[in-house]
Amino acid sequence: MTAQDAAQRLLGMDQVLILTHRRPDGDTIGCASALCLALQQKGKTAWVLPNEDAHHLFDPYWEGVLAPAGFVPQAVVAVDVAALGMLPDSAKGYREAIDLVIDHHGSQEYYGKETCVDPACAACGELLFRIFQSMGVTLTQEIALRLYVAIATDSGCFAYSNTTPDTHRIVADLMATGFDAPWVNKRHFRTKSLKRMQIESRLVQEMDLEENGTLVFAYVTLDLIQDLQATEEDLEDIASFIGQLAGVDNAVTVRQLKPLECKISFRTDGKTLNASDVCAVCGGGGHPAAAGCTIHGTPAQAKAAMLAAIHQVRHG
Repeated sequence: MTAQDAAQRLLGMDQVLILTHRRPDGDTIGCASALCLALQQKGKTAWVLPNEDAHHLFDPYWEGVLAPAGFVPQAVVAVDVAALGMLPDSAKGYREAIDLVIDHHGSQEYYGKETCVDPACAACGELLFRIFQSMGVTLTQEIALRLYVAIATDSGCFAYSNTTPDTHRIVADLMATGFDAPWVNKRHFRTKSLKRMQIESRLVQEMDLEENGTLVFAYVTLDLIQDLQATEEDLEDIASFIGQLAGVDNAVTVRQLKPLECKISFRTDGKTLNASDVCAVCGGGGHPAAAGCTIHGTPAQAKAAMLAAIHQVRHG
């Protein structure tokens, strides 16, 4: 389905419920809230399903969009959700009722009745921008702010390799509405709590370097979280941190969720090693330069599994 097709499909909907993924980031939250406001602008009743995993960093973007208790949708749309397994517990009752999926992951599982996906987009927010153009949505400051959050966070404030000339052109149009972009940038990219800095210090102390220092493993263990009383807000986008080390091409962040369950975030240059291919070996997926998966085992076992997956992708 093209962006134009998705636009027509959305214009034909009403009483819409919008879903985000578990442990939501700026892209899924920015897209969901922007889509909600856009549909409301077009005279539709639309709400975003509250996400129990969301933390306070994103509170400003939920204003006026969260579904009231008892809302019964006629249509369900998922944004930036590549797989059914990415839905939070609160959304599981809608697994078989998703009418439209809007996404930018190459690993999209096509679980919805209809799907609009473009892996060339740095963020789902880029695709949604094009859909809004086809819908005839007026780009208000409120909508532009949320799309900017979506694109800026998924592109690392335009520093990641997924950033394209189109990314900058879209963002220029968003910024032209006059919303406070410096406020967003400071909130998401230039402010760290003392606890966050302590977490980063622990990651550096406990990291493992492999392959002559070009591959790094960082561990967000249950012990680290307990020792520092770290929250989800403290850990936001922690996967981007360790890859900043000079000489590192590929970075694996192992987030221990349970004693025998680890969430993997894998960042690569996207060219010499495809992150999505590696994570697919372990049942996950994503983008060439950023992907993830879940591995059942200890952090040490997760490291071993990722090393084996990297070897398999490189050598077959």
